[in-house]
Amino acid sequence: MLPQPQDLKYFIEVSKTLNLTRASERLGITQPSLTLAIQRLEHAVGAPLLIRSKKGVVLTQAGQILFTQAQTLTDAWEKLKEKTLRSYMDVAGQYTIGCHPSVALYSLPHFMGDLLENYPHLEIKCIHDLSRKITEGVINYQISVGIVINPIPHPDLVIQKLSTDVVTFWKGEGNKKIQNPYSGEGILICDPDLIQTQALLKKMKKTKIKYKTLLSSSNLEVITELVTKGSGFGIIPKRVATRSSQIKLQKIKTAPSFHDDICVIYRVENKNIPAIQMISKKIKNAYRSPFSVK
Repeated sequence: MLPQPQDLKYFIEVSKTLNLTRASERLGITQPSLTLAIQRLEHAVGAPLLIRSKKGVVLTQAGQILFTQAQTLTDAWEKLKEKTLRSYMDVAGQYTIGCHPSVALYSLPHFMGDLLENYPHLEIKCIHDLSRKITEGVINYQISVGIVINPIPHPDLVIQKLSTDVVTFWKGEGNKKIQNPYSGEGILICDPDLIQTQALLKKMKKTKIKYKTLLSSSNLEVITELVTKGSGFGIIPKRVATRSSQIKLQKIKTAPSFHDDICVIYRVENKNIPAIQMISKKIKNAYRSPFSVK
């Protein structure tokens, strides 16, 4: 059983004055209320803290030990309470932003620096995983704010659309057979665990696009680099394929595509938390800017 911070405060005053009447006067409470507080504290500790005498009170051995530590405990509590209140009232505290690694590369650099520069009391931790895993993390209180692709509506979530993306087939410069989606000798490079990839593979069966070998990778940047260097043709989101001017990829014109919604999500009860709102605002502004997230 944890002691109440107020009871510790009362005990400290009694320990300083060694007189219940004087302590109650200085605390501005009645002596019976003070006595009850000491009794609650003794119950929480499990040992007597005071010995009453005609001259006042004397601390027991347990009381002396508690007195030496009580001020530290109350100071720690006040600091914790202040930090907690500040995180609720101000743009401050510890928060986690979650998104897919590829989404992080084309999103985080466009708002993170400005956010931390203007709000130095924010502490941000970034977590990267599949969007469905990030969404689960937000629902389960493990992640504060998520930037996710195609989130499924959930009663506990606020979901705000940021922008869109298109996932389709791309090839790099060169004329190798393994790069040609129509040669029958092509190598398809993709992440087969992505829902977008699975949908496009089904759509591909109705087209003339064929592949001989499937080269799988769970990293979209690795897929992009392999396709750029002529290792095959690949399934890549447009924002990843066009993120850098150094990436020279061509969209395969007749290929099927999959449309994505990019959204920011957080729990419903956090809609009035200033820090959550500021983080989501910075994310939305980054996507609105024509010079940032493309």
